[in-house]
Amino acid sequence: MRYLYLLAALALFSSCKESEKEKIARLVEEWEGKEIFFPSRSVFTIQGKDTVSFSLSDADYKVVTYIDSMGCTSCKLQLPRWKQFMQEVDSTLNRPVSFAFYFHPKDMKELRYITRRDAFTYPVCFDEKDDFNRLNHFPDEMTFQTFLLDKDNRVVAIGNPVHNPKVKELYLNVLTGSEAVKAETPMTKVIQDVESVDFGSFPQSEKQERKFTLTNTGQRMLVIYDVITSCGCTKVNYSKEGIRPGEKAELTVIYEAEKAEHFSKTVTIYCNADNSPLRLKVTGNAE
Repeated sequence: MRYLYLLAALALFSSCKESEKEKIARLVEEWEGKEIFFPSRSVFTIQGKDTVSFSLSDADYKVVTYIDSMGCTSCKLQLPRWKQFMQEVDSTLNRPVSFAFYFHPKDMKELRYITRRDAFTYPVCFDEKDDFNRLNHFPDEMTFQTFLLDKDNRVVAIGNPVHNPKVKELYLNVLTGSEAVKAETPMTKVIQDVESVDFGSFPQSEKQERKFTLTNTGQRMLVIYDVITSCGCTKVNYSKEGIRPGEKAELTVIYEAEKAEHFSKTVTIYCNADNSPLRLKVTGNAE
């Protein structure tokens, strides 16, 4: 079983360069089976206000994520996607799975605002002194700061299920006891017409939209597994139907500014193309 999950984790990044794959292999090997330690006193609150009693001791499995204070906090959190994943886990399994969120904030006010904005009412630990990371020395890469643990707090799988649909599939396979590796969708080839979208300068109150296309230049049906944006202000509309060889898929990027600022966001498209994931850079200046 151990090697199955190791191989599955490596397969998630099959399109990486060799040096990146070697780095991923090293991290997976290093963390697989490792015990995660929790601070002796972790205070969990709802939206940074009401302190709640929270325990991980009764769960057979637990998903633990650590968010550091570097970069765009909202981009890293992806709380709406966490809510969707937690609901899917609850509806799929007949046993409890606990979720532990440890956030090391650079701005407590911003974190409280984000949890309220996204109506995230699950307990969260605002770890101001970074005690959780100090105990475990997590990898610097955000991708490897989320873990699926067994009842003894040992790492069964590593990776962020809300940032990568293949990691999500791996977690669900472990949680449901599925040992079989699903057959991969046949690969195809795709051409992305643009790699960046610049909205230019626009009034903050005006919603912006731009379209871009993917062309299936291969011999197999193109399937878009998921489209992930780096923040809640950016959304992408697209058809869930497969794209036949030679046909195009039109995707619409929608940006709604939360405040006046120059922005640079990323759209990541996961599909069965040999160059997946595809990425689109979204920039502009909301005035």
